[in-house]
Amino acid sequence: MQNTPDQTDETPLAGHDCIQSYLKVLDNSPGVYRMLNERSEVLYVGKARNLRARVSNYARPSGHTARIARMIDETRSMMFLTTRTETEALLLEQNLIKQLKPRYNVLLRDDKSFPYILLPRDHAFPQLRKHRGRRSTKGKYFGPFASAGAVNRTLNQLQRVFLLRNCTDSVFNSRTRPCLQYQIKRCSAPCVGYISEEDYGALMADAERFLSGKDTHLQKDLAVEMQAASDAMEFERAAALRDRIRALTNVQQQQGINPQGVPEADVIALHLEKGQACVQVFFIRANQNWGNRDFYPATGAGAAEPEILEAFMAQFYDGKEPPRQILLSHGLEEPDLMADLLAQRAGRKVDIQVPQRGEKAELVESALRNARESLARRMAHSTAQAKLLQGLADAFGLDTAPTRVEVYDNSHIQGSHAVGALIVAGPEGFIKSQYRKFDIRDETITPGDDFGMMKEVLTRRFTRLQKEDPDRQSDAWPDLLLIDGGAGQVSAVAGVLEELGVADIAMVGVAKGVDRDAGKEEFHRAGQRPFALRHNDPVLYFVQRLRDEAHRFAIGTHRAKRAKAFTASPLDDIPGVGAGRKKALLAHFGSAKAVTRAGLADLRAVPGISDALAQVIHDHLNER
Repeated sequence: MQNTPDQTDETPLAGHDCIQSYLKVLDNSPGVYRMLNERSEVLYVGKARNLRARVSNYARPSGHTARIARMIDETRSMMFLTTRTETEALLLEQNLIKQLKPRYNVLLRDDKSFPYILLPRDHAFPQLRKHRGRRSTKGKYFGPFASAGAVNRTLNQLQRVFLLRNCTDSVFNSRTRPCLQYQIKRCSAPCVGYISEEDYGALMADAERFLSGKDTHLQKDLAVEMQAASDAMEFERAAALRDRIRALTNVQQQQGINPQGVPEADVIALHLEKGQACVQVFFIRANQNWGNRDFYPATGAGAAEPEILEAFMAQFYDGKEPPRQILLSHGLEEPDLMADLLAQRAGRKVDIQVPQRGEKAELVESALRNARESLARRMAHSTAQAKLLQGLADAFGLDTAPTRVEVYDNSHIQGSHAVGALIVAGPEGFIKSQYRKFDIRDETITPGDDFGMMKEVLTRRFTRLQKEDPDRQSDAWPDLLLIDGGAGQVSAVAGVLEELGVADIAMVGVAKGVDRDAGKEEFHRAGQRPFALRHNDPVLYFVQRLRDEAHRFAIGTHRAKRAKAFTASPLDDIPGVGAGRKKALLAHFGSAKAVTRAGLADLRAVPGISDALAQVIHDHLNER
């Protein structure tokens, strides 16, 4: 429900007066409110147990923090949506924050998924593997782990202790003799029948107990089995069990820093300094530390610790199952509400604590120390990056230091599989989420024509940018373009920018100089003489890093396109033919080339291919 006050004056109300005008149409319901500026951009999204009471606080002329006062001054209108409960309001608030990204809200900018370990149930001898994304495969999931490296280390331990296979099903089905993993005692070789399905299942059960933290008797059980095997003079089996016991002992020694009194928890610590925040998360599962990850949320122009932590948790656990316990470095404004929200998402109780003593407090202090050190490193890097960006401005005659630098490059082999690449750098370094690749589509371009390829890339890039953000309100518009090339490239690019109406964007060409040696680069600007920087100038090294990163990304994109072309099949583009039907066609005819020569009657004889689809396949291949 959207509420708008009656406006009789030609001058729109602003600030406190604007907010005050809404009080007469609000009731005491819970809900979500939005504050908008004069361009109807959302400044802030908030939730309230009582909308009228919360909005009346903003209507007060004093008593606000500097952040809230700035937000109120910019407010020109508000929108409201009522809910049944405050928990629903909190859910709606986080959804709107994620969608609208208001500048005064705390925003979690890292939304990457976390990896898990999967013990599948869809095979007689299941493969122990890493999993990321939707849980569509039947099986038991363990995690989350902080990183792929943490998963790989754990998988390595599990292989040594439990001898579970890590090969794919296709490799498993094609083996006729044990692989190297068996030789180095990291697999029990189920692919060639060296272990029964029942015994392999027992190993899987032991691995599941280990990952669940129920391995207290595992080493003792293995010792009993080893002694029994030795007594029965099964010395090879006894030796294998001895090696497993040694591996398990080594794993347990490596895990000596793991908490004994905290079976399952996320430890979340926040360090705030000079308006920048670092949130450190430790993942404790099955009394084991499964790694940590740091996050740097936008602080909403100066929010305090409780608000930052509350917003972080609401966004962090959106789509992730929260653990049974969460240990925090700071208290929340409304811990009961957050606990209700997380319990609703998990389907069980979630305990939120701010420990003051004991092992839990030590865990929080460790996470807080890591957050403090991580933020210090990040701030030091940002300071160095800011100096380099200012150096770019000084070297290239820019009015201010650029906040978004775009670097363009092309890659091809004699014009084949041509691609264009764009990388982006800013105050925090390379922004890899903004990298873009462009397949060269214009068939009129002469193979190997770098000018033509660069023209197509820039035309597509800025045509789309003008369509999506014609007023240049977003941060997607660059302040500086770096082009790999000399005077010819610069002239061609300048013509493209002028034709598109964006000639005001600074553009510099980077050429390798007469000897094509690193350190002797020449810089070209439209209408100006080329120049060079000192051999030991940090700005020169910075430009080299930018150019090399663009070159790396372009070559990698080109190689991927070329590799895909090598394995391409004429069956890939047939409408209605997916992986299953493609497999059926290849199994029936033996090769894609044989499919292209098949008659209509032959196609109809393939299992899973209807008469109508056979006609589609026949027509498509004959058109080719």
